[in-house]
Amino acid sequence: MPDSQPQPSHSSSGPSGSSGSSGPADPAALLLCGARLTDGRTVDVRLGGGRIEAVGTAGSLATDATRVCGARVDLSGYLLLPAPAEPHTHSDTALSAENGGPVSYDPQDVQRRATEAALLQLGHGATAQRAHVRVGDVQGLSALAAVLRARRALRGLAELTAVAMPRLLTGVAGADGLAMLRDALKMGASVVGGCPDLDPDPTGYVEAVLEVAAEHGCPVDLHTDAADPTRLARLAAVAGGMRPGVTLGPCGGLGRLPADTVTRIADQLAAAGVTVVCLPQGGCGGVDRRGTAPVRLLRSAGVQVAAGSGALRDVSNPVGRGDPLEAAYLLASRHGMRPEDAYDTVSSSARAALGLPEVRVEAGFPAELLAVRGDRLAGALSLAYSRIVVHRGRVVARTSAVREYCNTAAGSELGLPRQGRGELS
Repeated sequence: MPDSQPQPSHSSSGPSGSSGSSGPADPAALLLCGARLTDGRTVDVRLGGGRIEAVGTAGSLATDATRVCGARVDLSGYLLLPAPAEPHTHSDTALSAENGGPVSYDPQDVQRRATEAALLQLGHGATAQRAHVRVGDVQGLSALAAVLRARRALRGLAELTAVAMPRLLTGVAGADGLAMLRDALKMGASVVGGCPDLDPDPTGYVEAVLEVAAEHGCPVDLHTDAADPTRLARLAAVAGGMRPGVTLGPCGGLGRLPADTVTRIADQLAAAGVTVVCLPQGGCGGVDRRGTAPVRLLRSAGVQVAAGSGALRDVSNPVGRGDPLEAAYLLASRHGMRPEDAYDTVSSSARAALGLPEVRVEAGFPAELLAVRGDRLAGALSLAYSRIVVHRGRVVARTSAVREYCNTAAGSELGLPRQGRGELS
């Protein structure tokens, strides 16, 4: 279950950054030194107990005599951000594009792919991930069981939650799907999902999902192209006020509807508290993969919009990267969003879509952080090669990139880093 909303601690975020406490050193504590924030400040950040204990000006916490940290990480030259979250991935089919032929649902294959995919996305910075897993049909519940085993193996590295996705829920054929959906929740799936667009009775499918979710107190996360305004209006009407919440994605069909229709739908979704997850890097199986939801219009109407990765190198997108920062980059470069707003869709809004507490680089908030080489957010979204990922207050992943140039007059004039050995031929 998500943590409770963070409460401010007694630590100061002013120049001293001192917590005012004394006592033995915490061996699990971590001090992040010399990190740059998006507001331009350079700070030290002390972590402990899975949370941010204090934020102070650079050098202030390192000399704080009241507390000795167990370890230090030099973040000079890095921009420190709230960690991204991944609200829409497909662990059961991830990394299957290169195998050729039908996707293997052998439990060992699914568990291996799900684990590798989660670690890949963790390396990009996503410390929390929501995996949409198909149940029923040929694979039954075996794929879900494999993803849940991967979740247990990843404990302490990343938070992986599973969405159960039955294919049919209405009519005679849907009876088995309903039974399997309930079994999936008993097994450990924590979100009720599916794709109403594939059912002969999409409205009935949505009603069945909402009923099961209400029975179990689970959130809902549905795949839909969202190209039918009447169907969306009905969904908004029945989902309004439902807790712990309803999410729709990728909703690419909204971008193909008339502007006045989209505006009306956006107002309805906002009033109902429905979250939209768009997939700017490409779609996923089960829905039309053309286009991205009109994120700026939805946000202006008050709809909470998050961005996900979708397919990760499976048949739907054989080159999918699963990188939240690329999703933010595409929203900024193709859809005209400010870098700050684009990053919000993969961080704060994505965490909210998953029911997770807010993260800020301030005392008292969860220590879920991403350090990216660079000093401005726009540059980080453009060239985010080197990254350090912090989950529950400890470094869980590092990616380092080194770029060097051969010895040239241009390189010498600009002070570019030279190759350590030899020259390019």
